[in-house]
Amino acid sequence: MDDKVNATTDNHVAKNEFAKLSMKEKISYGAGDLAQNLIFGTVGSMLLFYLTTVFGISAAVGATIFLVVRWINVFWDPWVGAVVDRSHFKRGKYRPFILYFGIPLTVCAALLFFPIGAVRGSVVYAFISYLATALIYSFVNIPYGALNASLTRDNDEVSKLTTIRMTEANIGNLMVYTFLPLFVQLASPDKQLKDIGLFGVKLNLGNYASPHAGGAYFLVMSIYMLIGFLLLLVTYFGVKERVLPTKEETESVKYSDLFGEIKRNKALQVLGMFFLIGFTFMFFGNTVWPFYMQYNVGHPEWMASINLIGSIPGIFLVFLWPIVRKKIGKKQFFYLFLALFIVGQIILWVWQMTAFKNSPFLGYVGRFLQQWGITAATGYMWSLVPEVVSYGEYKSKKRVAGIINAIMGLFFKIGLALGGIIPGYINAFFKFDGTKATQSGSAMMGIQWSMIWIPIVLALVAMWIMSRYPLSDKDVTEINLEIDQRKAEGKI
Repeated sequence: MDDKVNATTDNHVAKNEFAKLSMKEKISYGAGDLAQNLIFGTVGSMLLFYLTTVFGISAAVGATIFLVVRWINVFWDPWVGAVVDRSHFKRGKYRPFILYFGIPLTVCAALLFFPIGAVRGSVVYAFISYLATALIYSFVNIPYGALNASLTRDNDEVSKLTTIRMTEANIGNLMVYTFLPLFVQLASPDKQLKDIGLFGVKLNLGNYASPHAGGAYFLVMSIYMLIGFLLLLVTYFGVKERVLPTKEETESVKYSDLFGEIKRNKALQVLGMFFLIGFTFMFFGNTVWPFYMQYNVGHPEWMASINLIGSIPGIFLVFLWPIVRKKIGKKQFFYLFLALFIVGQIILWVWQMTAFKNSPFLGYVGRFLQQWGITAATGYMWSLVPEVVSYGEYKSKKRVAGIINAIMGLFFKIGLALGGIIPGYINAFFKFDGTKATQSGSAMMGIQWSMIWIPIVLALVAMWIMSRYPLSDKDVTEINLEIDQRKAEGKI
């Protein structure tokens, strides 16, 4: 990049770092969350179930594939973060990654569900395809996260942006956790007319746990991938990068900055651990939910309708987040919604008892409260990432949004992996057999532990972690004003 472009960029940044974001830009940014849920959320929600039922590998092998790939991500993601922080393209710093890597990401994600008999049951194919998808995903997810911190320093605008992006993210969750299983069942073989548990609606649903359902998965996943890529384009064309490091900061970024940030940035340490625990118990539930509905409750045909009810708070009640946060405070916000999650979990546990499992009412109530709690807690924490980036800039005089988002992304992916890995091993330990239509009491107890009790314990741990978070809203405002003053005086 030549000096003229640098000078123009620095002047633009200096004038707009506290910019007010238009609704169009907020929606365009949030489209990236919706896209990533359609592309990669499908993997987190259905891949283990697909591998151990349709694809034909054991639960232990499927969990091990998740484990190995995530360990590779431990080293891969920080390197990607450093690459992102050192890079600058003609069309921007972070946006081009979304475009250039969005295409291979969508292709690889679809190929995870490739319905060719020659690869069915192949551990090598499952591992290589999942590894390729995960590595490419880092080059979309990390720049996208860094892009969030580049839009504005205005804390109120970041809060408003978070509510909009998480509304769109939860529309993605609706598409993944509600309609994806329904669409796959509609496209699967061995159809039977079934009541889906919503106002007496009946549909011809196939068996999506059948070895012959591979084509149904691939068809639905491919459509989701295409829509996801189009939404990535909306983000690419719809947002502006304003808060960017200077040329000198960019050139000074190195991989070792990762360790410096972790060491000196206490806010990063605490939020990173919250990400890890929060996404672990979130993906426990996402991974085990199809198993829980299929075997413990015994009504997979209700999954779409119950998930539809569960999606309501994540889409229509997100506007309450800033109001609740302002009324009760940042930490209390998380305490409240994590407690709500626990209440929902207990109701879902009661629901699978013999006396209640044939009525969807408790499923509606439990899923609604569970999802309200988890979407608020794991959604609103993304609003804290820009302030962690600013705090790191304040401490080190170097803005490394890519590295910090790589660290956050790493904690997120470790949580995602643990949420997929541990239930797989628990299933194996309790003798789950994906080739059987019904499971033993032991296997169903293992599913219950993964679905209900372990997430409750982890939610309590997450409450304690958030109690250690060091930055108040007043601290964040003062930090951003101080950085702005340093820039005005030429000290950065």
